[in-house]
Amino acid sequence: MGGQTKKAAVEAVKKQMRRSTMCVAMLLWTASVLPAQQRRVVPRHYTYVIVHGAWGGGWDWLAIDSMLSRRGHKVVRVTLTGLGERHHLASPNIGLDTHIDDVVNKILWDDLHDVVLVGHSYGGMVITGVVDRIPDRIKRVVYLDALLPDSGESLMSIPDTARAKFVQSVTRDGYLVPVWVQDTTVIPRDVPQSLRTFTDTLRLVNPARLKVPAAYILTYEPQITPDPFQMFADRAAARGWPVYKMVSDHLPERTHRTELVALLEKVP
Repeated sequence: MGGQTKKAAVEAVKKQMRRSTMCVAMLLWTASVLPAQQRRVVPRHYTYVIVHGAWGGGWDWLAIDSMLSRRGHKVVRVTLTGLGERHHLASPNIGLDTHIDDVVNKILWDDLHDVVLVGHSYGGMVITGVVDRIPDRIKRVVYLDALLPDSGESLMSIPDTARAKFVQSVTRDGYLVPVWVQDTTVIPRDVPQSLRTFTDTLRLVNPARLKVPAAYILTYEPQITPDPFQMFADRAAARGWPVYKMVSDHLPERTHRTELVALLEKVP
């Protein structure tokens, strides 16, 4: 009886193992045929470093920071020297290299890696220099309705008659002072910016920058043609970069936040 009992117990264990194996196989097969929308997708989280445009500051990107952070991303908003909450450091001697240093040092001192580097408008001049300096820290560079310069260009040397006339009309004692920055009673606000940041020439020397993936986001208003940033989107397309378009004015961080966040998550 003892031997028969032992044999029966072994057979029972083997039978249970066969059932378990079949269950596992069925589960794997079921997972493989489930529609993609029914599978659990693990979200990817990125580190965004955002560089604002001319006259602005990191303050203008607080809402975008909050929205991305709530979705699990890390966001670093850099305010360039002499602007935003750092306007007390303003000087006509501040140049493009100063602003490039601002971003490079923030990335290095905070020990940031795999950075999605976003530059808006004038910020495109800055992030181009940053990628040239520290390409190994950048996962992808994103130009948001931004200038896309070649080596040897300054903001003012890029052909655009309207831009040249505008800059000439707002230059005061080494600063760019458009009408909307003249109200000093509002905080936060846009502030005057050093003219040198527009006239300094960008020199690119590191071929490794060319290996960093890049993308361009063009915001446009259908009633405005030609779009003043279309030429830079065309440059990006000519380099083989993906170009995304969204209907918005030039300040999507204020007027089209949900759409902008969705695109920023899509691009990396």
